[in-house]
Amino acid sequence: MEEWTVKGSGSLFFIALGIFGIINTELGVVGLLPAIIEKYGVTASQAGMLVSSFALIIALFGPWMTLLMSRWNRKRVLIGILALFALSNLASAFAPLFPILLVFRVVPALFHPVYFSIAFVLAVILSDKERVAQASAKVFLGVSLGMVLGIPMTSYVADQFSLEAAFMFSAVVNGVAGLGIALMVPTVTDDQKPASIGAQLSVLRKPILWLNIAAACFTFAAMFAVYSYFAEYMGQHLNMSGKIVSMLLVVFGASGVAGNWYAGKLLGKHLARTTLLYPIALAVCYILLQYAGASLMWLIGIVVLWGAVHTSGLIVSQIWLTSEAPQAPEFANSLFVSFSNLGVAIGTAVGGWLIAISGTGEIVWGGILFAALALISIAANSVLRKN
Repeated sequence: MEEWTVKGSGSLFFIALGIFGIINTELGVVGLLPAIIEKYGVTASQAGMLVSSFALIIALFGPWMTLLMSRWNRKRVLIGILALFALSNLASAFAPLFPILLVFRVVPALFHPVYFSIAFVLAVILSDKERVAQASAKVFLGVSLGMVLGIPMTSYVADQFSLEAAFMFSAVVNGVAGLGIALMVPTVTDDQKPASIGAQLSVLRKPILWLNIAAACFTFAAMFAVYSYFAEYMGQHLNMSGKIVSMLLVVFGASGVAGNWYAGKLLGKHLARTTLLYPIALAVCYILLQYAGASLMWLIGIVVLWGAVHTSGLIVSQIWLTSEAPQAPEFANSLFVSFSNLGVAIGTAVGGWLIAISGTGEIVWGGILFAALALISIAANSVLRKN
């Protein structure tokens, strides 16, 4: 364990870089869709399958792939997954047909949750017990930066050079992360191996765990019911120009990184209280957004707060869900990845439905509804524990 502590800082950096590379592979393609449509002569809905199929594979197969690989050497699994992502991006750069490109997206998606699950477990192993939340926050920094920078960076490379160069950029990031893990992350010793598959599956018998799963799913639905339509809300409902919307997205992302880091510290001190307050804070952000008015300075302040709270939902949900299954950390983290993706899908669908029937200005109420459901799930956990 002492060796882990000594090498912890560099190890966490490359583990987080790997997460950035994987998130960049997953979401960066959003900024490439116009170029993909032009190159392969497909429709927008067909090109969108590159995004939706990736998320669907994660939601359906994440926990089971993690279980199958849970007894393997963790370090080798991380390196292998990053090598697969690097090769997949390289192959995507030269895919001659759209169906082939789709295959190169589906295959690595199977291993996306496995990487995340092991990464969070190693964050725990690499840290002192009282600093577990901060270590998870460092790993989540890769998630935050991937979500904030993945799309614009990949889109910029494609605009400045080519679609092929954008895929190769993602390949290089994954390759560097894999090499860093190979050099910096020690091999896990026998006493740190996970429990048997049967023992890991047994955590599903715990009602409280299912409440935590529901809380994570509803939290992500609350987050993305509104955030998925950020540009539409700012442009159509608040009449902001494209340049201002782009600026607000940067502000949102920057405050999100800081908020995620601060949430890690709060969770380390007050796990239950921080988790319970999270959906309330998110709902307050939505109420402020609904009544933002035309003042740009007031709106910037709201976006700073919203970005910090929104991105904090990543680590709050992950720590809360996995805290109920310490005997099966990889499996619990894979459940988090799968159900958070399900929450994204549900929230985005409900937000789109509200826009269709009531207009862009009403999506905040969908976010508030899901935040209330998350709050109920978290509160029910406390009631069950007392009984």
